[in-house]
Amino acid sequence: MPSWIGQSFRRGIVTTHYPRVPATEDETPLTARAPLPPAGTVPPAAIDACPVGAISDRAVDQGRCIRCARCLAHGFRAAGPVEAAVARREELEHPGAPHGAGDEAAAPLRELGRSLHVFLVDVGSCNACNLEVLALASPYYDSQRLGVFLTNSPRHADVLLVVGVPTEAMVEPLRRAYDALPEPKAVIAVGACPISGGAFRGNPGLRPTLEGIVPVDRFVPGCPPTPIQILDALLDVLGRARAGE
Repeated sequence: MPSWIGQSFRRGIVTTHYPRVPATEDETPLTARAPLPPAGTVPPAAIDACPVGAISDRAVDQGRCIRCARCLAHGFRAAGPVEAAVARREELEHPGAPHGAGDEAAAPLRELGRSLHVFLVDVGSCNACNLEVLALASPYYDSQRLGVFLTNSPRHADVLLVVGVPTEAMVEPLRRAYDALPEPKAVIAVGACPISGGAFRGNPGLRPTLEGIVPVDRFVPGCPPTPIQILDALLDVLGRARAGE
């Protein structure tokens, strides 16, 4: 039995109440929350344990973190924000820049109101992020209730959701998809792979990041991020209030 059917019997509801109410623990498990360092000095053992080099003695780069949880044995805690989408790459470093740009530019699609059409582009993924994005169309998350629709053509879309590490073969198709979007438009990098290369960083035939190929308006950290975190980024580019606000 699909989990959302079981949840409907237990809770008496079929569809999540997010963003009208904050996400539940089931919707944002600890494995999806960003690990935060302990107070004081970062233990050298935690730096050595990180397989992707996301931890330094000064900060934790959530854009590189793959949520492997190895650092939790060294005093870290899975306590990062549920609504983790940010407008600037440097905001993913903890401690780092303040969250949110706080101006009109922070919501590039504000003028579209309450309707958003999304085109998914896989530039070289393991399919984990794809599944989380497609879950938004399920009866449980039901993104259409919020005016968010998946579309099959970039010419009909307002947003590019990009998953995976940019491979050289997908650079030009991605640029063409971006050019096909009508104005105004936005790009959301979903997961560690398009943000920093993730676990595949440094391999031949790959670009290290999505930046420099197309402009990026939102970065959603995680490996993979949950559907709630992806939905949060979509609502954020529209300038709609998030549950945490």
